Amino acid sequence: MSSPGTVQETQKTAQPVVIAVPRESAPGEQRVAIVPDIVQKIVKAGHEVRIEHDAGAAAYYPDDLYAAAGAKIVAGRAELLNGARIVLRVQPPTVADIDQLAEQTVVIGFMNPTGNLAAIARMRDRKITAFSLELVPRITRAQSMDALSSQATAGGYVAAILGAENCPKFLPMLTTAAGTIRPATALILGAGVAGLMAIATARRLGAIVEAYDVRRAAGEQVRSLGAKFLELEINAEGQGGYARELTAEEKVKEQEMVSAAVARADIIITTAAIPGRKAPVLITKETVARMRPGAVIIDMAAETGGNCELTQAGKTIREHGVMIIGPQNLPARIPFHSSQMYARNLHAFLSLLISKDGSLIGEFGDEILAASLLVHNGEVRYGPARDLLKGGNP
Repeated sequence: MSSPGTVQETQKTAQPVVIAVPRESAPGEQRVAIVPDIVQKIVKAGHEVRIEHDAGAAAYYPDDLYAAAGAKIVAGRAELLNGARIVLRVQPPTVADIDQLAEQTVVIGFMNPTGNLAAIARMRDRKITAFSLELVPRITRAQSMDALSSQATAGGYVAAILGAENCPKFLPMLTTAAGTIRPATALILGAGVAGLMAIATARRLGAIVEAYDVRRAAGEQVRSLGAKFLELEINAEGQGGYARELTAEEKVKEQEMVSAAVARADIIITTAAIPGRKAPVLITKETVARMRPGAVIIDMAAETGGNCELTQAGKTIREHGVMIIGPQNLPARIPFHSSQMYARNLHAFLSLLISKDGSLIGEFGDEILAASLLVHNGEVRYGPARDLLKGGNP
């Protein structure tokens, strides 16, 4: 592997790297870390890929497709992990998963770096090397490895479909023998990757779409998709393309404008998040009381506290005739394509870890590897996780 996203055939002088892909065990998780076409590329480069039996079945990638691509299908974890140098995952490993790994094994996947401290401590103690895809820097060179963005794309699409499914109205305008049907109005709060995909999908379904983001720079992208951008004279552009937290005065102004837009919407999709922090509340219970009967809120921030004050993660509730849905793990609802995108992200990331001669590198000086390195050689490398562990956690 020579450059991100590509595999170069070279004369191998090193032992093939054994890459293992376990079946995901988290409740509701249907994705798989690698898909057959990526297996084919890795095997063609001279490496061995082992797939746990039925690892891709829930994503509609059966074992025979992996076998045809050159993977070795194994029935148990012991055989899967024996001699494996790299383990590719979607969800963070559990403590039990980690206890099955040999020292110096490299684990790559989502790691929940500030919320999975017991597992991080166990990886530290067992001298596992872990890369957290949440920490991949948002720089141009790392775009092909940006799993947060690829999965947010899937999540935004599903959120729009979920809103349409639960809305009691047609989304597009219809001219029928029974008269003209006015289009539904969708409001998207947060115009990051997930929000932009939700906007595009709602527009394709025929809804009138409005969107708001505290970053004024997002307005151009919103308008390019045919949606109306709600303007507020606030620029909350933060570092790394994320939004900064608003001041108290800015929050009041934002709340007034958002509340008015929420009150006239039929579908509201909220996506606002601040890395490592509780999700900001954009829709209060008082605002919900003023909403149209039959309106639907899809709160994509449910897992981090919710953008709606009434959201309950993993549940659907009704208040004042409004349906409030707090979905979890939306990308897993379209596992075929979300797994495909995730596998491409991992393949690009692997190109930084495996040198041109086919050997696994031992130094992680590359800026992408350095930024995403969570645990290595008995040390927690990610500062916030290290600080939390020092503060009395596991």
